[in-house]
Amino acid sequence: MESTSAPVDGNKYLSSLAAYRGGRLSGRVRQVVGLVMEVSGIRSFIGEICQIKTTSGSMISAEVVGFRDQYSLLMPLGHLKGISPGCPVFPTGSAFTVRVGEKLLGKVLDGMGRLLDSGEPPLLPGEGEEYLVDNNPPNPLSRKPIDQVLVTGIKAIDGLLTIGQGQRIGIFSGSGVGKSSLLGMIARRSEADVNVIALIGERGREIGDFLRNNLGPEGLKRSVVVASTSDRSPLERIRGGLVAVTIAEYFRDQGANVVFVMDSVTRFCMAQREIGLAVGEPPTARGYTPSVFALLPRFLERTGTSPRGSITGFYTVLVDGDDFTEPITDAVRGILDGHIILDRNIAARNHYPAIDILRSTSRLMPALADPEHMERAAEVKTLLATYQQVEDLINIGAYKPGTRPEIDRAIEKREEILDFLRQGLEQSFRWEETMDQLAGLVQ
Repeated sequence: MESTSAPVDGNKYLSSLAAYRGGRLSGRVRQVVGLVMEVSGIRSFIGEICQIKTTSGSMISAEVVGFRDQYSLLMPLGHLKGISPGCPVFPTGSAFTVRVGEKLLGKVLDGMGRLLDSGEPPLLPGEGEEYLVDNNPPNPLSRKPIDQVLVTGIKAIDGLLTIGQGQRIGIFSGSGVGKSSLLGMIARRSEADVNVIALIGERGREIGDFLRNNLGPEGLKRSVVVASTSDRSPLERIRGGLVAVTIAEYFRDQGANVVFVMDSVTRFCMAQREIGLAVGEPPTARGYTPSVFALLPRFLERTGTSPRGSITGFYTVLVDGDDFTEPITDAVRGILDGHIILDRNIAARNHYPAIDILRSTSRLMPALADPEHMERAAEVKTLLATYQQVEDLINIGAYKPGTRPEIDRAIEKREEILDFLRQGLEQSFRWEETMDQLAGLVQ
């Protein structure tokens, strides 16, 4: 009797098996040391996502982070609960991707790109586009020149530290000096089309506080927030930063001018240090592994201009012990296009934002500001520097008025300059208002 079923195309399945490197479709967990799983029986590549079946039958995702002898080293994109020796491991053959689209605006995501409150995907299959999270930075020769000012609405920045669309700026300070408040002001008031905000390694309480108090409902409407708190695995915290910059790249590809805000680069680097130490990298600069300093420039270079749009990056750096020579602070400052330093002593005088103008700089301001603007900004900085040099003499009454005209002028203009540099959280100033006030200071 002849069979009526369709013939099986054996070559098709053999080709599919051969397409997978070595044809090894699954492996087994050999052992778990700390956060790292040794897996035997698979032939994988760095960055590949694998699925692991736990003792309870659930599946967890893990990423290949290294190799030891003939074993693959995997780190979970979550927690290790339920993993035991012998658990089956299934490579997917692909790296981590995220689905991006216009519908992400107004959403708060976790480090894996899922909705933070429900854990569900923010976009349905077929919506948006699929982006690889570990993208390459734009080609240097394809970047448009930075020639347009980004108005932040903050007088001290717009007037004295002018920033351009596509510039990358670091915000350096110790803890509790007002970084989050300054970021909220920038995200809420800047003249950008879209905000993408990455909150990496923050306390869980701070996420809600930032959304309610710093960003607000109006700011959230044109923003995408990616939050990966300090209790998440180091790999998920790294993924949070990469997912956020990938979302910013999508909007840049649509021709938008994007403001990318990250708090903080330091905790992002700490997560990479945990991964490096777990797979056996030697600690070098104050415990940071070499992979940290390889990751930093690749990550920071992904923002900036492209042929279609721009990403202006604001990165906070938590300065350990207010030591501005520590490794991460020094490395980030050397990569970015300028830095804003927040000073604890200025904050202690109830002066916000607590920007130390004399220690801060925007490397692109000379190319963005007209000569008249540059002259006025330089005069204000000169007055601040002159007063700072003789402040102790003035405070103890040792300076006699009329001795030096430039010091007399610095004393006379002191309060006016401080009033210009102070700004409330809810205040925002148009470019013309800032320029008019700056002109009034030096006339």
